[in-house]
Amino acid sequence: MKLCRLRQGTSVLPCAVVNDAFYDLSSKIGDFDAEFFAAGGLDCLTGVDITGLPVVVEHDGFAPCVTKPSKLLCIGLNYHDHAKEAGMAIPQEPVVFFKAPSSLSGANDPIPFPKGATMLDWEVELAFVIGKRTKRATQANALQAIAGFTVLNDVSERNWQFNRGGQWAKAKSHDGFAPIGPYLVPADQVHDINAFDLSLKVNGTTMQSGSTADFIFDLATVIVHLSEFMTLEPGDIITTGTPAGVGFGMDPKVFLRPGDVVETTIAGLGTQIQTVVTDG
Repeated sequence: MKLCRLRQGTSVLPCAVVNDAFYDLSSKIGDFDAEFFAAGGLDCLTGVDITGLPVVVEHDGFAPCVTKPSKLLCIGLNYHDHAKEAGMAIPQEPVVFFKAPSSLSGANDPIPFPKGATMLDWEVELAFVIGKRTKRATQANALQAIAGFTVLNDVSERNWQFNRGGQWAKAKSHDGFAPIGPYLVPADQVHDINAFDLSLKVNGTTMQSGSTADFIFDLATVIVHLSEFMTLEPGDIITTGTPAGVGFGMDPKVFLRPGDVVETTIAGLGTQIQTVVTDG
């Protein structure tokens, strides 16, 4: 079973996906938000006959698979091959930055090309959602904090990142710079959390192809590190870095332009397809 949120007119329906059918959970839960995860997440559905619920046949696309997180935390330079292509030393501890939660968008929503952008870049990333309040986690219990896994494209405006004061958050927080989903796959349904295969194509050409086996800092280490400095709340989203193949790392550099199509995939978690559009 997977979870997703489907747009239907002016409403968004929390759904469970079983055998490619979408079952409407709105009669059983409010939404996939902090309240849902704090109440136990999937435990809230214990005893519910999912396949007995209404099937959503028509919808208007995927909304972000999680809504209203208190934080959207990011880890930078977390793949050996990406650090190498960036010409940067292997970090001694996780590099941490924020994206504004308002940057979240649906998996197939357009990527905006903002006014003033010149170096719009892509980053396929494994993201996970925190399932319970976590403070000062240990290596032994850190993974228990994970409710589920999803796909995130950490869209970045490199000119704003490197030439506008060196503050990554403002390069990564524009509306639509965090397409997420389409699905949230519960942690207990993932067989090997240490070997997700990731890929990203632009206009049909593969730009990134990697595996989380190349992580510098594994998931438990990331949770331990973050929870040393802040409390991780249910529904928070953590995205874990990108493998080599970003546009900024190429020679010559390659960046997105309006009309480009980006396809982002993590095996077992799903695929996103976005078109870059001019944003006035």
